[in-house]
Amino acid sequence: MQMREVRSFGATDIGRHRKVNQDAYLCDDTLGLYVVADGMGGHAAGEVASKEAVDTVFGMVKRGMTSIGQQIVGDLTDEHARAGCRLLEGAVQAATYMVYAMAELDREKSGMGTTISALLVLGNYAVIAQVGDSRVYQIRQGQAAQLTEDHTLIAWEIKQGLITPDQAKTSPHRNIITRAVGNRDYVQVDTSVVDLRPADRYLLCSDGLHGYLHIDEIAPACAAPGLVVVNNLVALANSRGGKDNITAVLVEVL
Repeated sequence: MQMREVRSFGATDIGRHRKVNQDAYLCDDTLGLYVVADGMGGHAAGEVASKEAVDTVFGMVKRGMTSIGQQIVGDLTDEHARAGCRLLEGAVQAATYMVYAMAELDREKSGMGTTISALLVLGNYAVIAQVGDSRVYQIRQGQAAQLTEDHTLIAWEIKQGLITPDQAKTSPHRNIITRAVGNRDYVQVDTSVVDLRPADRYLLCSDGLHGYLHIDEIAPACAAPGLVVVNNLVALANSRGGKDNITAVLVEVL
């Protein structure tokens, strides 16, 4: 399989108000896998959930890529894309079951869960998997686009026309997540496929970052060298309040 050359940079920060960083992330340029997870649950359970989810997704994808990589020669076909989606979705489902089982065995971790935003490079394309309200953005030719949909009550209310985006900013429901990895033994995973072009950049981030960013700010903020970008984004979120843990992963297509 001929894979686009990519490189990545990641940063995470506890923020200004939290006592524990419950975010976790993965950057693996060799495997072409990138993950951001934002954990939830008391008694450090969110930290456990996010780390376990990231580790499980990594392990499942690493095993699965052995067979998929042998099948893909040249451009990605629809069949290969579907196989990649199944692989990443299956990895997230495995993480869901693992986190749920851990909570069932330890009552102190009852109710723990995590978001997952993952991107897997396959040849000239990438597969995206999404659960929760972390996000994946594409920055192409100076324009940023959100590639994932937030699984929150607010996003649903906006989509249904029940409230406006301006009303959402002050809604008491803005922190209610409708899908998470681990609070049940199954979760619906959104998957999609995007083509990769030279000079593309992809930003994966937790809501502790995107909650402080307007989409028009993302492309200019991501124009600097990669490590500078993620460090500057973390600093920006802290300067604007830092109410939550902050995680940013930047993937560059070379």
